[in-house]
Amino acid sequence: MLKSRLVLKAKKMGIVLTGTVLVLFSVTTTFAYNGTEAGMAAGDKARELQGVGIEEKLGKKLDLGMKFKDETGKEVALGDFFDGKHPVIISPVYFSCPGLCNFHLNGLTDALKVMDKNWTVGGKFKVVAISFDSKETPEIAAHKKELYMKLYDRPGSESGWHFLTGNEQQVRALTEAIGFKFRWDETQKEWAHASAAVVASPEGTVSRYLPGIMFNQQDIKLALNEATEGKIGNFVDSLVLYCFQYDPHKSKYSLAAVSIMKMGGGVMLLVMVLWLLPLYIRSRRAKKNVAGR
Repeated sequence: MLKSRLVLKAKKMGIVLTGTVLVLFSVTTTFAYNGTEAGMAAGDKARELQGVGIEEKLGKKLDLGMKFKDETGKEVALGDFFDGKHPVIISPVYFSCPGLCNFHLNGLTDALKVMDKNWTVGGKFKVVAISFDSKETPEIAAHKKELYMKLYDRPGSESGWHFLTGNEQQVRALTEAIGFKFRWDETQKEWAHASAAVVASPEGTVSRYLPGIMFNQQDIKLALNEATEGKIGNFVDSLVLYCFQYDPHKSKYSLAAVSIMKMGGGVMLLVMVLWLLPLYIRSRRAKKNVAGR
């Protein structure tokens, strides 16, 4: 009886071990399948990512004569949004995107919503979302604008946030100018693309790229202030810009050690002057009193 129980237990343990091995084998082969494609060299892009990405073109002067249609169907020039005073955030998206573009616009809107009222769209800066799908229409753009104006919920911002569409030639001209690469994925029946907000100076020069779908409101303020060489922020904003520098490896602004040391040295010098000045004045008075006697 005991022997038969031991045999039965051994059989059960064998079944469990076999099942565990099969599960591990399945997981291992799944990871192997989803990894680098066979025959791909290190550093090569997967087929799905071929022709997709962002080539930063900092300092590139945009052609402000490029024509598009705004959300009302009116033909506008890109230069209509650059007045020489206000920087512009350009969002290359497509309005019927089922995923990434929505995440991008949602993330940008969320960051803009937590910025103080002095940094409302249409005040110190403008936002222009431009569809890179040449088949999209102003009607689609109008629907998208209505949605995000409700989400942003700041009265008066409608005049500073626009949603544009254009034909293939116009779209290609803009996306090539800002280094935005995308392609049609026939398998998924959607556009394969990256995500980034492009900050341009008031004169239309590419100043900074903020990649991703989550944005920090402080990074946006720094990028906008940087695009105007500190002209749209107050003293505190300018001071923060002096202390922070953009780190391309982290895609964010980080404390600049040299700037901090310079500022610290300046503060220390000022403290020493303020401390020594009264002593110097008292010493001069004492000498005059002695000389007068």
